[in-house]
Amino acid sequence: MHTITRGAACTVSLLGALLPALAAADGGVTLIDVAAGDQAGITYRRVPSASKAIFDAIKNDPPYTQEKIEATPMKSHGAPGVAIFDYDRDGDLDLYVTNGPGAANSLYSNQLRESGELRFVDVATAAGVDATDQDSTGVCFGDVDNDGDHDLLVLSHNSPDRLFENQGDGTFLDVTAASGIAASGVRVSSSCSFGDVDNDGLLDVVIANTYDNWDHYRGINVEPFALNQHNQLFVNQGGNVFADASASSGIEELAGFPPEAAGAAGLTWAIAMVDVDLDGDVDVMAADDQAGIPPASSVLGVDRGMLHLWRNDGSGQLTDRAAQAGILAPGAWMGLAFADFNCDGNLDFFASNFGDYTPAMPILEQPSRWFLGQHDGIFTDIGVGDLGTTLFGWGVSAVDYDNDGDTDVIYHGGLDVGPGLELSNGGVVLQNPDCSARFTVDFDAVPGFAANQRRVVHGMATGDLDQNGFVDVVSVANMVIPESIALTPHQPLGSPFDPIARFFLSFDPDPKTGELVWNGSTFDDGTLAVEISSGGNGNGWVEITLLGTIGLAAEGRVNRDGIGAVVRFRPAAGRWVMKPVLGGSSYASQDALPLLFGLGQASSGTVDVLWPGGVRNRFYGVRAGERLVLPEIPCSYADAGLSVGEYRDCVRRALDDLEAAGVVDRTLRRRLLSSALRALRAERTAGPGGHAGP
Repeated sequence: MHTITRGAACTVSLLGALLPALAAADGGVTLIDVAAGDQAGITYRRVPSASKAIFDAIKNDPPYTQEKIEATPMKSHGAPGVAIFDYDRDGDLDLYVTNGPGAANSLYSNQLRESGELRFVDVATAAGVDATDQDSTGVCFGDVDNDGDHDLLVLSHNSPDRLFENQGDGTFLDVTAASGIAASGVRVSSSCSFGDVDNDGLLDVVIANTYDNWDHYRGINVEPFALNQHNQLFVNQGGNVFADASASSGIEELAGFPPEAAGAAGLTWAIAMVDVDLDGDVDVMAADDQAGIPPASSVLGVDRGMLHLWRNDGSGQLTDRAAQAGILAPGAWMGLAFADFNCDGNLDFFASNFGDYTPAMPILEQPSRWFLGQHDGIFTDIGVGDLGTTLFGWGVSAVDYDNDGDTDVIYHGGLDVGPGLELSNGGVVLQNPDCSARFTVDFDAVPGFAANQRRVVHGMATGDLDQNGFVDVVSVANMVIPESIALTPHQPLGSPFDPIARFFLSFDPDPKTGELVWNGSTFDDGTLAVEISSGGNGNGWVEITLLGTIGLAAEGRVNRDGIGAVVRFRPAAGRWVMKPVLGGSSYASQDALPLLFGLGQASSGTVDVLWPGGVRNRFYGVRAGERLVLPEIPCSYADAGLSVGEYRDCVRRALDDLEAAGVVDRTLRRRLLSSALRALRAERTAGPGGHAGP
């Protein structure tokens, strides 16, 4: 049994503050799966989808012809996702994991607060979120009704998506029927993301959809557009009721398609509501899949798998500006993560992709890679540098895994394409040296990489489960390749990944006819891995949780979770880094909302928040090891229209309201007021055009 006590977590925090003489460590931490072998109370198994029976019949009816390849079901073992959140508000992070038909989804309640040990108990059925009859896919969460707890949206393959309202007592109520979420008909959904698209203080949601029926592969290899389903935008009307704004908002209008495909939909795996241009409203980004359709650069090909970016005009009207942003690059885009990787004050993103180790289908060179935002709103695709190439991926997260003060990338993914399996990625950790965005690989960070390669991972999310100040990684696989099956090395490509890149083919040529015949291989049900960071490399950290104050302060405007805000952090004498608060991205998954920032050897740092709506707050003197809940103060230090007196009075009124609501105590109130006034002085001292910010 893996045991971590609260005392041990405090010791790690103390060490981080008492070791300033050491140089900031790059790496030096490892991620260990404490759920391996059904430990820590994790016994999850992803059951196959009903369509597995179709594939079994095809495998047992040789030969495996082109016609049968097209008839092969997509993701017959399912497409699970994972969310990390504190569903019961007890102060530790819990896990929600989706499953297949006839098997309950899992809600793993973290027992750290109750027992002092990192152990989990599955309470999904008792909590009312098991969705046992559903073939569940992605999941996202947010405080839809602004009552102080997280509600759940659980997506599905060919059945209605479901909205569960958190009752605040450890249980949920299925409010799907009244919500309007399922009123537009059944689609095949993959991912979702909450965000306030019209800045009214209520969380809206976008849902990524794929193609009409995963019982066949025609949407992957044959039909570029005809079978695809549009993504959806649902606007929160209050009272857990949503209006379908998909057609009116512009989200159904996609850039980059040829004229004959005007009005068509893409095949979307990941979607995120995020303030890409840092103007105070959430935009929408989607990751679409080229899949087996040849690109326009080949004979008779067409581009359909692109990154799309809908800019928000502030009212919820969306326009796809991907071409202007420079990101209309064809690819098999799978997952999304956002941060400022090169510390220049612009938001960047990482998109997982097919990778270049492709035994099953000859397609584009498609490395998973990062795009750097520029001051003019254009993203630069700088390639992958000395890595040469990168691996396939689904889920991805941008985190400072070693707490050295810059943002790294962790991503997972395995792929079943019918005839074969791409199994190279057992959990890649890309280390960012000193805010350079010239990533290297930390192979030492994942001792279980080889075991993870046998897990066909889909969803991945991150959060500090054991409260030691270092980020942990949770990943869910739809199936596992037994140790008895030998994996085949890929042809080397001159990359650091060459020694570990592996695949497996389920069909072999018949020695006499050359026709493909199933080789009898069978796979185990998928598992959940909970990889806990060792920490202990001497680097400090802070944890920031945002609290929107709509309904708490008279002038509060932001949703309670602060979703859609963008947080900047600077260690003392360090560089500014940046993370948005996301209501879902990665692939089919959502990271924990509390944000961890590394301090390196600094003892304190400064937080700067851009709230939805454009208000900016700043907080000075966050100390190493602090876990702070920072409330929205609806008075912007950057608002030149406020006099010093008006600003001070606005801040004090808000703090009066928040103290009366029990949100802040006297000590935090004094710190918030002092920081607010200091931020204004710094802004006004900077003078016109000299914004005193990151």
